[in-house]
Amino acid sequence: MLIDIAMVVAGLVLLVFAGDWLVKGAVNLSLRLGIPALIVSLTVVAFGTSAPELLVSITAVLNDNPSIALGNVIGSNTANILLVLGLPALISVIHTHTHDTRESYLMMLGSTVLFIALAVTGPITWWKAMVLLVAIGAILTRQILQALGHRRDRDDEEVEGAEDSITGRAIAVYIILGLIGLPIGANLLVSGASDIASAMGISDAVIGLTLVAVGTSLPELATSISAALKGRADVALGNVIGSNIFNLLFILGIAGLFGTMPVPPEMLRVDLWVMLAATLVLGPFIFFRKSLGRMTGIAFTLAYIGYVVAIVA
Repeated sequence: MLIDIAMVVAGLVLLVFAGDWLVKGAVNLSLRLGIPALIVSLTVVAFGTSAPELLVSITAVLNDNPSIALGNVIGSNTANILLVLGLPALISVIHTHTHDTRESYLMMLGSTVLFIALAVTGPITWWKAMVLLVAIGAILTRQILQALGHRRDRDDEEVEGAEDSITGRAIAVYIILGLIGLPIGANLLVSGASDIASAMGISDAVIGLTLVAVGTSLPELATSISAALKGRADVALGNVIGSNIFNLLFILGIAGLFGTMPVPPEMLRVDLWVMLAATLVLGPFIFFRKSLGRMTGIAFTLAYIGYVVAIVA
């Protein structure tokens, strides 16, 4: 038990430091390249924090348990909005009016609707996986073109306000340490917590529905908390939006190439629509530039807790 507690503590500490390193590296990378931090967050940061979902989903499909792959992504996307944005909002207000994330949000909403449309028509087969991969390819192309356009149009004033004057090598070290440290920290925390829960007599089903989904969202949570504390709403929002897009289109697209993924009836009845509802709830904050404050954070967090209690009960 002491070893498990030590793993939980070590995981939490590593998540805090790795999240801070990744945010620092991403912000300075955007400044050095002359592109918005939002675009870096939607791509580099989002892909890195989605690594645990990718590993879990591919392993689940190869082990002939595709429902875990689907549940992991759907549960993580719901947790990303309600928990990963809810908890940081309890600590520091996330000001959505400082950066325009409307187009990125619409991409996330479109990705969610596309996946649901494919899911309700039957199992996720190889051709549906290809549709998802083509969609992520189109989104990444759009982001690259935006980055290139912004870099051409930038002027010297845009580089004012850099956090630190650090070298390119230091930026690379921060990003690499963050991307490596986040999944390791999440794995330590989930493994330790799972062993503690098992020792307390909590069933594997409950552990899977809660710790696995939340555990794979811990990198996003650590990154978003660090970003919120630094006043980088663009990184916090970009991290969540980008991660949700990657989860649905890239991760399930890749996993679908390894085997057919039937969609369980309970997911069709409840979980897909909860994920869509969570996505829609975020919309007014994005389009009306409403900040995510403490009351919103409480509402989001309680909504997620209620959802977990409902599926476990």
